[in-house]
Amino acid sequence: MRVLGIETTCDETAAAVVERLPDGSGRILSNAILSQAKRHAAYGGVVPEIASRAHVDAVDRIVAQAMQSADLTINQIDGVAAAGGPGLIGGVIVGLTTAKAIAFAAGRPFLAINHLEGHALTARLTDNVQFPYLLLLASGGHSQLVAVEGVGKYTRLGTTIDDAIGEAFDKVAKLLGLGYPGGPAVERLATNGNPERFAFPRPMVGRPEPNFSLSGLKTAVRIEAERTAPLNDKDVADLCAGFQAAVLDMVLDRVRVALSQFKTRYGQPTALVVAGGVAANMALREGLQRLSDHFRIPMLAPPLQLCGDNGAMIAWAGLERLSMGLRDPLSFAPRARWPLDENAAAPGARA
Repeated sequence: MRVLGIETTCDETAAAVVERLPDGSGRILSNAILSQAKRHAAYGGVVPEIASRAHVDAVDRIVAQAMQSADLTINQIDGVAAAGGPGLIGGVIVGLTTAKAIAFAAGRPFLAINHLEGHALTARLTDNVQFPYLLLLASGGHSQLVAVEGVGKYTRLGTTIDDAIGEAFDKVAKLLGLGYPGGPAVERLATNGNPERFAFPRPMVGRPEPNFSLSGLKTAVRIEAERTAPLNDKDVADLCAGFQAAVLDMVLDRVRVALSQFKTRYGQPTALVVAGGVAANMALREGLQRLSDHFRIPMLAPPLQLCGDNGAMIAWAGLERLSMGLRDPLSFAPRARWPLDENAAAPGARA
């Protein structure tokens, strides 16, 4: 069974073909990704109108590239999936419209995929992990701890009450003049900095609910940067190191609480899975590995090329759903907001 997946929710135009093997595992046949980062760098973040127009310009070419790399025709595809949200609505429309047109013309099932579900199920594509597992979903727009019980069965244990982790990295990078995207720049400079020079707070640490908060920490970085200005290279490196260390301490504490809650509700998780763009941060991976070793469970993270937005995760989520006999109507409407756990209440905690 093979599915073409299309992803256009933010600033990557991506398409991929993924195959589900008889044993339930997956194989990526192609994975084409076109980043728009250079187009948005001058603005310090993604500009929705620019992103939408870039998707329109590129999506046909990227889909053709994915099909050619997989050495398949559309008649050899069993379904067409596209990210239906959440994301920048203009971009979502581009991907959905393209997938619907291909599915209609080829007479193939159409599948509208929750972008977050794509991240949530990536570990099943790469490592064939079994349910249930604990997911740390960390990206520029989302920071959640989720119990993954099955395809379409997600319970949010914790979330951010303000900024997402990746968003905070990007905002700190912008504050320090490091450009966009900022997360990799902060991580790179942090390796040469002193994480103990600045006494940054560890928001939410010790709280009984596994929620996150980044706004206070981000403000603390700004205050120290203004107090230390003019900044030299060592100052910037130390600020990055201190910020990253504070984020790591908070995340590990929040994951520890979520693991305890998970065990109480669902029993021992099969794995601790981290996904999303922030999953590419090596300091975070190493910290989560130590934590999972302590709890004696595997820690799984996607290959770096599958941490950011990509078509393979959308194709795989489509395969998971198609194998269950699911499909979506061509009337499916794009969604700017689409929670992974539809029943999750807003977090009540305040930093």
